[in-house]
Amino acid sequence: VQLQASGGGLVQSEGSLRLSCVASGVTLDYYVIGWFRQAPGKEREGVSCISTSDGTTYYVDSVKGRFTISKDNGKNTVYLQMNSLKPEDTGVYFCAAVHESLVSATEPFGQAMKILRDFGSWGQGTLVTVSS
Repeated sequence: VQLQASGGGLVQSEGSLRLSCVASGVTLDYYVIGWFRQAPGKEREGVSCISTSDGTTYYVDSVKGRFTISKDNGKNTVYLQMNSLKPEDTGVYFCAAVHESLVSATEPFGQAMKILRDFGSWGQGTLVTVSS
């Protein structure tokens, strides 16, 4: 699967952006798609993920209530709506995908972030800069 992330940019604090992750090469009906970010000098951090088959979602605590992940299977696209952005949200945002067969159905869905990080197919990143 090939992934193309877009939608980043420069925004003021409390502003909004919507990131898109478009997949090609496969139909995203049975995948888990996740968003990660990497700030300068920091490790890559898992932000959110979604199951394209049943819509189950996960968010890291720092973005809960501000970010919303969604999918449009018809467009083979996953979105990350980011509201109330903070300077600490600045970073390069990446999307990654794994087939849902790699994700345990009995463990909490958040474990999918680790599976995505270790085994996912990755797209190039899109830069988000939030100014204070």
